[in-house]
Amino acid sequence: MTSTLKLAARNLLRYRRRTLLTALLITLGVTALLLFVAAAGSFKQTMVGSITDSMLGHLQVHRKGYTQSIDNLPLNMSLQPNAVSKIESALKADPEVAAYSLRVKLGAMFSNFTENTSIRLNGVDPVAEDAALPGLRQRINEGDKSGPLVEPGKVLIPTLLARGMKVKVGDSVVLVVTNASGSVNGKNFIVGGVLDAITGPGGRDGYIHINDARELLRMDKPEVMEIAVRLKTIGKLSEVQQRLNSKLDEIRNKEDKPATELHTWSDLSPFANIVRMIDLMTLFIRIMLIAIVLVSVMNVMLMAVYERIREIGTLAAIGTQPGKLMAIFLSEGLLLGLVGAAAGIAISYALVAFLNVSPLVFNFGREQITLYPHLDLIEVLGVLGLAVLVSALASLQPAWRAARMDPIQALRHV
Repeated sequence: MTSTLKLAARNLLRYRRRTLLTALLITLGVTALLLFVAAAGSFKQTMVGSITDSMLGHLQVHRKGYTQSIDNLPLNMSLQPNAVSKIESALKADPEVAAYSLRVKLGAMFSNFTENTSIRLNGVDPVAEDAALPGLRQRINEGDKSGPLVEPGKVLIPTLLARGMKVKVGDSVVLVVTNASGSVNGKNFIVGGVLDAITGPGGRDGYIHINDARELLRMDKPEVMEIAVRLKTIGKLSEVQQRLNSKLDEIRNKEDKPATELHTWSDLSPFANIVRMIDLMTLFIRIMLIAIVLVSVMNVMLMAVYERIREIGTLAAIGTQPGKLMAIFLSEGLLLGLVGAAAGIAISYALVAFLNVSPLVFNFGREQITLYPHLDLIEVLGVLGLAVLVSALASLQPAWRAARMDPIQALRHV
């Protein structure tokens, strides 16, 4: 085997320019694929982390049918205390659940005493919300980040509303709410902080203490509209979803039908479609890499067989077995793929290291994204294996052709 590889390497070096150009083509393909995968992976990780850590959580529990009309923030589709207690028991019993936060969601009129506008509000327990969504606190760009997330009598407002209404931290505002029975209630609040914008509908959400939300809605029971759940490992999302679904299915309404529904962050965020699009683009680039390697290596090997017909005939005439001839040409293709892919991987690591020192920064919607690309070892090994495998497949037909040549006809070739 070693002698065959040495012979294949010498044969490739006999045609250095052609070998170099083919290996360079494979190198460019591998580099392009790995850089795209690294940048796309960083973008997905940043955006998914931003959405799950500061807005949605990894999972959310609602009353059955709530999400179908969630844009209207319906007040008549809340989870009753008995159901909430059972849901909490299921969440506490699951070993992968790190934290969860009960929320009361409502729409309100926001007034600075001279102008009015609408606002979406989340009534939360500050300690639970901090544990379930640790990124929310990082979005506070004006106000105290070190104290409680939100205190009774205070409101966190989005930066778009603060700018539009010319409101700053410490200002007094009024929130006016119509509750489920149709009565109107209002309360004075102090602006406790201003939140950075985030891409998506959650970018216009404000936050108040859950007790203030219940007081505004005149709730006589501790109802909630939403439970945001954070997992220890997002990679086990599907596994936990299946486990919790079976538990929540036991919570039934008066018609003996499931009373709750469980959704992942991807079910609730339009960014999930962008993630799927990125994955599809990655697949297309992989197909392009396969095509590049297949065509370039096959072209080189066909030319090698054609130019070395007399040489092949001589080897066959002195007793070289067809399997040995086939192995020589297969080895040449494998070496081409291996060398080209290895060079591409080395260049990719160098460029990724450079991009981590000088990261890419660009605007995405309302956010400024900073990319720190990372190459996963499994991905790198997968690309290397793909390049080598396709190179071997591309060499198979030329190698088979060389092995089946008639020695007499080959020696007569001019």
